This record gives sequence, C-alpha cells and structure tokens, in this order.
Amino acid sequence: MADSIRHRIVVVGGGTAGISVAARLANAGERDVAVIEPSEVHYYQPLWTLVGAGCAKVEKTVRPEMSVMPKGVTWIKDRAVEVDPETNNVGLESGRSVGYDFLVVCPGIALDWDRLPGAAETLGANGVSSNYQVDLAPKTWEMIKGMRRGTAVFTMPSGPIKCAGAPQKIAYLACDWWRKQGVLSDIKVVLLLPTPAMFGVPEFSRVLDGVAARYGIDVRLCHEAVEVHPEAKELVVADRSDGSDHKFTLGYDFAHLVPPQSAPAWIKRGPLADPSNPAGYVEIDKNTMRHVRYPNVFSLGDAGSSPNSKTGAAVRKQAPVVVDNLRAVMAGKDPKASYDGYASCPLTTARNKMLLAEFDYTMKPHPTIPVINTKKERYDMWLIKRYGLPFLYWNLMLKGKA
Repeated sequence: MADSIRHRIVVVGGGTAGISVAARLANAGERDVAVIEPSEVHYYQPLWTLVGAGCAKVEKTVRPEMSVMPKGVTWIKDRAVEVDPETNNVGLESGRSVGYDFLVVCPGIALDWDRLPGAAETLGANGVSSNYQVDLAPKTWEMIKGMRRGTAVFTMPSGPIKCAGAPQKIAYLACDWWRKQGVLSDIKVVLLLPTPAMFGVPEFSRVLDGVAARYGIDVRLCHEAVEVHPEAKELVVADRSDGSDHKFTLGYDFAHLVPPQSAPAWIKRGPLADPSNPAGYVEIDKNTMRHVRYPNVFSLGDAGSSPNSKTGAAVRKQAPVVVDNLRAVMAGKDPKASYDGYASCPLTTARNKMLLAEFDYTMKPHPTIPVINTKKERYDMWLIKRYGLPFLYWNLMLKGKA
C-alpha cells in the first residue's frame, strides 16, 4: 500500500527498553532499525518518587526524545495501535503501517485508573496524588509539605506494576519529612499492601518491617484500595487477610494512590498477548525473551510476560539478551542468551538512606555490588539512587553501553 513503509527491525516503544535495544542494535552494526514512538519527550521515571518527596526537581527527569534516539536509527513519530504477526505489519494511529522482518515490542505499561473508581476525577486535588504520573509528582510534594495533622494513606494495587517498591518508598520519605518537621506524631500513616509481606524477598522484607515500625506506620497486609469517594475523602478498602473480601471505608486527609496496571489496550486485545493472563502482557519465553508463537518477535520491559519485577534494572539485563538472541535468529541460529529474572529495587527508607533490593527469578538476593552490604540502609546507596543511577541511565544505558 502507498502509505506503508518497511524496516528490517522495528522496535515498538521509545522508552527505556526501546531506546536501550535500538542503541545496542546500532552499536552492533545493524543499519535498518526503526523505533515507533509518538512522544516528543523521554522521562527518567525512577526519579519521580524523589520529585514527590521534594528531593529532586521534575525538570531533571525529562529530556527531548530526539536527544536519546540512537544515531542511524529511524524515528517513526507515531503511535502503534495494532500488530499483525501473520503479515509482519504494525498498524499506526495515523493509518499508515510499518512492515518488519523482526519486531521488538516494548510499549511500556498502562495505568488503569478506571479500575480504581473515583480516583481519576480527583487526582491532583482534594488531598489525592500519585507519583506514577509526571504531572502529579510535584503535587504529591505540595501535599506532603503542607500536611501537619490527620490521616495519610499510601496504597498499592494487586497484580504486577512498574517499580513495585515505589508505593511504599514515598511513605517512608514522607514520614522522614514529617518527623524532621516535628509533626509525625500528629499524623496517622496507613500503608495498604495487597501482599502477605512487605516485600517478596524475606531478607529485604525484614528490613522494611523495621523501617515501618520506626515511623509508626500502620501496615495493613492483604489490603487493597478498590474505590475512592473524593467528596467524603474516603477509600473503600478490601481486606483479604483472612481469605475473604471484607470491605470497609477508611478516611484520609492525604492519599497517595497507585493504580492497577496492565499491558496497553491494543496489546491486550491483539494476537501477541498471553491468552492465559487477563493483564494481556506479550507472551514470551521468560529466559530468551522471544515470543512463544511468533519466532521473529521479541519483547522486554514492562509489557512482557516474564515474571520478573518490572524495573529499569530488569530492562538493563534484558536488553543485551534480546539483542543477542535477535541477532542469532537473524543469522538463522537458535537463541542462546538467557535472562535470569534479575531486577533491583532501590528502596529509599529515609531522605538520606536506601537499601538496594537485588533479586532474580528464585526470589533470593542477587547482589551485584562487591564489598558493600546493600541489604542494609546506607547513605552511599542514597547517593547512588539520587545521582549515580540517573547518570548511568542517560549516559550509558540509553546508549547501549550498560
């Protein structure tokens, strides 16, 4: 068709995963790579937690997309809306289509605010905010800074989400601020977690138990906010701690909400999705990152079905595996590189302390920094979170060098 174009390798998504893969492909000498990405800007999302805590400026989290697009890679400034893996075509929002020989799918994750009724209409107002959106993170800080008494509630949804530690990191940062202002004793802090423990890895969970106790946080395990009543400043909470689904209301003066999340809608309803997973993630082999039904399709990052924690650190380990295996398949060979599920979660426990939770598919600690005990709260780890990781991201990871 006249408005159709074609590239040997097409990457859907110009976020962390897409740019990292495109850069590695370009560095390896691949000359016909295209990235489909509609946004003019690129965000370093891990810093949004610190923006919400008043520890970083939102301007430090954003750069022009053009500035991170690898040299020699074609930028298709459009939005993917469908994939036909039988004809090897990606449909675009503009009506055009892009043909491919090989496809890498990494469009990120969708924030499903509609699955938390009452939330969308009050975000950024009436004491409700969320660090999961760049426009709201500064509002989170305004609300935290202005709070002197009352009830503060921090929520986490069930199911996979990006940066699963973020819902509780902001709680600790807020508590540390309120403690320093001398008002923490006047604020009831409630942390609602849908999980049976603070963290999936016991070694880190025990540390976080102590952090929550230190701040006097009322931690409700197996609890999830399922509805918001903004006019009454109440959350409807599902208590599943005894195996039932008992619901009650919880009042708040400030609420930091995190929405349920899933694959983008066009992925969920398309042929690449895992039919056994209602969240609709791209169905891939968890080690090779190759699609289980379409051998010329790979996926990584938040949209993939691999059962790892959805973090930037996971992408950093997945990207070289995807590129190595993709190039092997392009050469007619079997994919040999294997991703072990590595992910890390920099857990900020105070405004100058952090512990680095590193783990893999075994859900056991997987430390990568020699000598330093990252299972303890440390000031040097905080410096890595605030300054080291952003430098690594912009200067090495997005250039395919780390």
